[in-house]
Amino acid sequence: MSREKAYLQMLESTATIQWNIAMILEAKAVEAEKVKQWTQHHIHARAFDTHEEQLKQSLSIHEVIVEMVEGLTKLENGLYSNLKAVLGSGEEEGGGGGGFGGMSGEGFNFGDDDK
Repeated sequence: MSREKAYLQMLESTATIQWNIAMILEAKAVEAEKVKQWTQHHIHARAFDTHEEQLKQSLSIHEVIVEMVEGLTKLENGLYSNLKAVLGSGEEEGGGGGGFGGMSGEGFNFGDDDK
């Protein structure tokens, strides 16, 4: 398999992963709405003996949300590294645009340089 085909396969895989992430985020948004509704109805002062217990419950809910966001951030940073490796590859081969028809390490060439 040529280097160009390998890079194109990496890009296709990355696009598929991004689509799956979008589906995950959509499902998480629906879940977050349900959690919000539940929280508004159950996490109030009358449901707990002390304010400390209410605070602990609220913090545990926020902890889960922060962990999810951190996980998605790590995943996106990994995808960014892969894309950076693919898009930055033109500089290694020399000769300007690399093997991607005018695409350089800074992005795509849309023909604006000619003007």
